[in-house]
Amino acid sequence: MSKRKKKRPGQAAPAPPPDAQKRRRLGVAAAVVTAAGIVGLALSLAGREPPRGSTLAGVAAEAPPTTLAPAATASPMLDRLKGRWMRPDGGYVLEVLDIDAAGAASALYLNPRPIHVARAEARMDGAAATLFVELRAPNYPGSTYTLRYDPRRDQLAGVYFQAALQQRYDVVFARLR
Repeated sequence: MSKRKKKRPGQAAPAPPPDAQKRRRLGVAAAVVTAAGIVGLALSLAGREPPRGSTLAGVAAEAPPTTLAPAATASPMLDRLKGRWMRPDGGYVLEVLDIDAAGAASALYLNPRPIHVARAEARMDGAAATLFVELRAPNYPGSTYTLRYDPRRDQLAGVYFQAALQQRYDVVFARLR
């Protein structure tokens, strides 16, 4: 067993080896990232966005603002949003499984494999039913769909915001029978 050398008065403490410094820095960085993740998770579970000045606000890509009020009660028109919808231009499938009275929707998105739907909301904008869907996955860092139901054509039409490229595209979803 090796003995530790005693520090003599006036002698500086030896510097820790570079590997120890690197491990310490990585540990601090991991703790900061973990804390930020916990705060982000807590905020998302509480249904709130991170404060604008926080470091977490920069993690979420800017989504187009929505000014639509949530439905007070489940509307028969909102029920028309339920079902399987396909974009004819690429075969992307959006499935709206359920919509609660507050407008929160349960949805799936397939391209052709499932892509994580971070948020889906149905609202009434005047007499029109609208659907907002936010995707969060690799290659989909906050991409969104803002869609309006067209009862004459039984279609969802609107805008797809491709967050990675910062581009908007006009899209249409046709109901799958």
